[in-house]
Amino acid sequence: MDNLLPVFKALSDETRLRILSLLKDGELCVCDIAETLQMTQPNISFHLSMLREAGLIKDKKNGRWTDYSLDESDMFRRFILLGIFERMNDKGIKKIKRSNKC
Repeated sequence: MDNLLPVFKALSDETRLRILSLLKDGELCVCDIAETLQMTQPNISFHLSMLREAGLIKDKKNGRWTDYSLDESDMFRRFILLGIFERMNDKGIKKIKRSNKC
């Protein structure tokens, strides 16, 4: 049960759900997520760390930057994300414009 608590805690925040929705379309860096959600990079980094600790996303170093993507290695978490995406309303989330500054 201890490994379930971080998953459901991470999913209990609207910002983290919005980040997951953005990542379902592919890998992104913090600056692209921050710009799309109109939030600060430190704030986005906090939410990303919670999602990573819950095993919902993974990160990959890309020079100075870190790219984030969904972690689909665990079938249980993958099914949870599929269920969430199926019920999510993406109207409030604009499409990502990938920047060159990252």
